[in-house]
Amino acid sequence: MLLLAFAFAVMADPVSSVAYAIEAALRALGGDLNLLLPTMGLVVAIIAVIIGNYQQLIARYPHGGGAAAASGEAFGEAWSFVPVGALIVDFVLTIAVSASAGASAVIAYVPALAWVRIPLALGLVVVVGAASLLGHLGRALFAVMTVGFVALTAVVLIQAFTGHAHAAGTVTATAPHAAPLAVALAFPVAMALATGVEAPSSAIAQLGQLNDAGRRLFGRITLWLTLVILGTLTLGLAAAAEHLHAGIPTGGSTQIAEIARAASGSAMFAAFQGLTALLLLAAASSSFQAGPGLLKALARHRLADGSEIGVLPAALGRTNSRHAPYLGVVIFTVTSAAVAAAAGGEDQRLVLFYAVSVFISFFVGLLAMASFARAQRQHRSMAFNIFGAAIVAFTLVINLSRGAPIVSLAAALAVAAGLHAAWVHAGRPRGIAASTAESGP
Repeated sequence: MLLLAFAFAVMADPVSSVAYAIEAALRALGGDLNLLLPTMGLVVAIIAVIIGNYQQLIARYPHGGGAAAASGEAFGEAWSFVPVGALIVDFVLTIAVSASAGASAVIAYVPALAWVRIPLALGLVVVVGAASLLGHLGRALFAVMTVGFVALTAVVLIQAFTGHAHAAGTVTATAPHAAPLAVALAFPVAMALATGVEAPSSAIAQLGQLNDAGRRLFGRITLWLTLVILGTLTLGLAAAAEHLHAGIPTGGSTQIAEIARAASGSAMFAAFQGLTALLLLAAASSSFQAGPGLLKALARHRLADGSEIGVLPAALGRTNSRHAPYLGVVIFTVTSAAVAAAAGGEDQRLVLFYAVSVFISFFVGLLAMASFARAQRQHRSMAFNIFGAAIVAFTLVINLSRGAPIVSLAAALAVAAGLHAAWVHAGRPRGIAASTAESGP
């Protein structure tokens, strides 16, 4: 039961991404459904490579820490701030994207609410932020939502493939470029699907009731179970979209909503949209725990031996009666709401920025693992790490070449630089690399 609760709670973020990542790929393909399945197949294959690398991180750091711990050990503690800064930006974007996608799920069911998209998205940010002040909502709740979404999506897919085509949205027969180039340019946008797959490498730190071997086992099982479920849902929904001719949605709807609408009856469609929205809010809630938790871990505080560590103001470490770091929650609420408002509450606008920040963390972590493998003369592992880093670098370059996503890179580096300056001012205290392990899920 602990394994199931841990695994399905941690995978809530990547699983919820199917609500918008597949549509993002189709938009990048210009509506060419014939290329959607190959594109998403490539995305799943790349996620498998990333997961293969991250299981090495889990093996090396059973107490958590992920890319921050690896980069700090490999290149010096100052480098830990690069993945930490990237994760902070990623948490903000996760909340903004999830709330905006939740608003889209509601509007797809009640189109009359389209005119209040921005207030609806902002309201969801505030509601989830306020709920996080009540303390941990519990891994069990996230797990139930994830299991429910997976089960209901499986039913929708069965109905989709046993029913008849029901064309919806914009479908084209030709992509903007030749097929290989179109897929190569489209898959980086859909790599938003990979956001959150790294979570087990840090979340295992919360499994204090297990020993190192147990945490390694839970982390690895969660990684590969995430790949199986995420891959099955992604490829199934992409194939269903092609079968049903569900193209780029119009009228404020979403592609996944149009698949469910065409495949199921009104009651099932309502349940599917409701559960989709709840899962997206669970993903946002998870970041509302991890983000303020990370700021709390970085806040100045004293250890049992009397020494002081931390680089941020001590106020960020203060908690309410339910152990929620309230100032951090306020910061993430305001920042995420501002991002969602700037995007007009449109999750598809935010997806372009989404697959940048976390890939910075991936890249630094994989380079660190390659450095370890080289030092230990593990040439096969080093080649695999370098291969993974090259794929991540390619994804970053393509996404950054679109122009606007450079904002995500700049934000992540600015946060990292600010944290580094605070660290230097505090006298370069030790323990920064372990901050992500202390931040929560």
